[in-house]
Amino acid sequence: MRQPQAAERSPQLAWLVTGPLAALAVGLLSAAVGHSGVTFASWQATLLYLALFVLAEATLLEVEVRRHGVTISLADIPMILALLYLPPLAIVSVRVVAYLAVQIRRGIAPIKVGFNLANAAAATSAAALIVSVFGPQGMNHSAWLGHPSSWVVLLGAVTVDVLFSVLAVIGVIGLVQGGMSVRRVVRTATPSLVVGETNAVVGLIVLLAIQHSAWAVLPIVALGGVLVMVYRGYAQSLRRHKSVTEMHDLTRLIAETRHDGTLADVLLGRVRELLSAEYATLWLPAQNRYPETLLSARADDKGLIDLSATPEAMRLRAVETGETVAAGPKLGTDEMRAHLRERGTKDAIVVPLRSGSAVIGCLEVAVRMGDVSFFGEHDVRLLETVAAQVGVAVENNRLVDRLRFDAHHDTLTGLPNRRRMLAALEEAVKIRAPGEVVAVIEFDVSGLRDVNDSLGYAAGDQLLAEVARRLRTVAPPAALVARIGGDQFVVMLRLAGAEAALEFAAQLRTAVQDPLSIGSLTLDVDTAVGIALHPDHGTEASALLQRADVATHAAKTMSSAVQMFNLGMESRSARRLGLATDLRYALDNNEIEVYFQPKVSLRTRQLVGVECLARWEHPTHGSVAPEDFVAVAEHTGLLSRLTDVVLTEGLRRCREWVDASRPLSVAVNLSSRTLMDPTFPARLTTLLDEYHVEPDQLTLEITEDGVITETDRPMPILHKLHDLGVRLSVDDFGTGYSSLSYLRRLPVQEIKIDRNFVQGMATDPGDLAIVRAVVDLSRHFGLTVVAEGVESELTLTLLDDIGCDIGQGYLFSRPLSFDRLEAWFAAQTESEPTPAGEVRRLRAVM
Repeated sequence: MRQPQAAERSPQLAWLVTGPLAALAVGLLSAAVGHSGVTFASWQATLLYLALFVLAEATLLEVEVRRHGVTISLADIPMILALLYLPPLAIVSVRVVAYLAVQIRRGIAPIKVGFNLANAAAATSAAALIVSVFGPQGMNHSAWLGHPSSWVVLLGAVTVDVLFSVLAVIGVIGLVQGGMSVRRVVRTATPSLVVGETNAVVGLIVLLAIQHSAWAVLPIVALGGVLVMVYRGYAQSLRRHKSVTEMHDLTRLIAETRHDGTLADVLLGRVRELLSAEYATLWLPAQNRYPETLLSARADDKGLIDLSATPEAMRLRAVETGETVAAGPKLGTDEMRAHLRERGTKDAIVVPLRSGSAVIGCLEVAVRMGDVSFFGEHDVRLLETVAAQVGVAVENNRLVDRLRFDAHHDTLTGLPNRRRMLAALEEAVKIRAPGEVVAVIEFDVSGLRDVNDSLGYAAGDQLLAEVARRLRTVAPPAALVARIGGDQFVVMLRLAGAEAALEFAAQLRTAVQDPLSIGSLTLDVDTAVGIALHPDHGTEASALLQRADVATHAAKTMSSAVQMFNLGMESRSARRLGLATDLRYALDNNEIEVYFQPKVSLRTRQLVGVECLARWEHPTHGSVAPEDFVAVAEHTGLLSRLTDVVLTEGLRRCREWVDASRPLSVAVNLSSRTLMDPTFPARLTTLLDEYHVEPDQLTLEITEDGVITETDRPMPILHKLHDLGVRLSVDDFGTGYSSLSYLRRLPVQEIKIDRNFVQGMATDPGDLAIVRAVVDLSRHFGLTVVAEGVESELTLTLLDDIGCDIGQGYLFSRPLSFDRLEAWFAAQTESEPTPAGEVRRLRAVM
């Protein structure tokens, strides 16, 4: 951005110096003419000195002293000769005419021409006045030159001429551009005085040589030619040395500042100095998330500005062609020079910056410093060399910037990621505003896995991107929206309290719920929402994010889709984490018990089987809920061992009951993860063979989500189990999102109606209708129906009336250990002879 600068003054203020200088020139010239008398030079002499002055003014030599460029004018050499041989009026006239001719040829602005002419006239008049007062005074020129005092007069006159010019320049600079410091005045005046005195001494030597012999002109001309050749060699060598040195310094500075944010400042400042330009500009077009960049270093400005002196047409030509475009008195085409005139710029060079074969921007310089200096081919090549390195540096700088951005943002949605959210949350919790809390609201997108499996990952990505867009649109500007996981988003902001957080979270969830169209399909978008607050639920960023995640998990399992964190949630999660080691120990030491819950035929009231259920009595925590240690087993790789423990115990007891002539089938629950284990069918076969149990005596119960929402993945294992001859049952049927039509594809023989429908069927007509429909459709498919959760006589009667096959619930028995099951079996049944042998019927229900 452009830095604040002092108000610029109008260049027209220079007339305030030009006018007094012209009047002073007239006064000094009048004094000189009055002192020496009105005399005129011959026209031959006038033309000779006019030619000498034109040649001297047109010949400018540029040298470098201590890294500062100095322009040398040779006008002081003919000045020495003219002061001796021409009258004051002729000297001033010849000097002004020669100066005017050269200034017009160079195309100098009128205001500068006026000032330069007035300055030259005043300085020359002052020098002529000194010579008129202290000059030969009618003495022969040769005789006067023989006295060293004449040398002092001539050198003094030239010194006054130079000093007069320098003071006038300093005055006009101070008036137009503002005051100058003493240091800058000294830096401006010293080179001019040194050069002027040197030229004066050379001119005096030439004058003495000519006075001694006119033939001295020949060796002087020869010496001048040699000096010109030497100067050209020196200048060329100097330019090369300067270019190499500057390029080395620039390369080092680019390397040092590439990633610290000061690349543009250092680069443009050094390029401007390297090419002695008034403007050095870096232009980068808008690209992806990067806006257009236009930065310039301008002479006498501190910092960078957002202005450029380069015509837009030159920049566009460079980008379109990929080639350097240069224009000025020594460069370019008439078309480009016309654009320069329209812009008010005397010359410019535009070099495209490249990244491989692509043009990523332009490096530009405009307005070569000095009225008589212009860019040339050497400057073009130099800027092209610089641009080659700058292109790499700029692209690397952007690459680092992109890497930093990518490290803190999600690629799919462009939102901040977990790392960025944690950093922002750490800053937010440092400031505790009275009456406010920092709310961390997590959204877990429901059904993403189903979308990925059924429609593909592209559809899942589209769903996530749309959720991100909706959250970003609805959330207030002060909120930070981030994606912290696959289907997890977090919104962080300050709110008045817990009630405001719950209300705001509900509003966001509602806004996200609008249906989403993907192709010809319309998806319902829903989320589970968890909330954690600072300082109520923690003071560390990671803890707040973890507790919001715990609340989100709780929201999935509870009726409320928006859940505020409480310590009870964390204690359960922490307890599960701590159970991992203990569960491994319990499996190693046979501490996992298997309980059995009877399954009764509703038609015959016979005990037909049992369901095997794992139970764990922890020495510290007491009885551990099955859902807790099963979840631990799934996440710690212990699930296969836990399943084998239950299967082994169930098959062992099954064998014992067969040997006791009272065969019972056994049912074992399987996790959906087990259906992804290709080794499970082989392990099951080994156990069946080991205990000599017929496969149809074993029923494997799989949850509806395990066999229906992922039909393709578990199908190979399901078919292998079916081929073994074991019975397959769909557990908790009715709680998923599928229909019975899926059962046509599954090799199952049984379904178990979820207890929630069974327990409510006696009082809720809707639940009764659902159970009746399931039984009717299952009979159509040839499936056995098991009702779990039978707890009342009325429920039992209704199930029997609608044709349910098997019942299981507290009306018959709770899950029992093996010993208690045997006691229950003896107490609740009685022997009854049948053609197939003696069987035992339940006494409790007749």
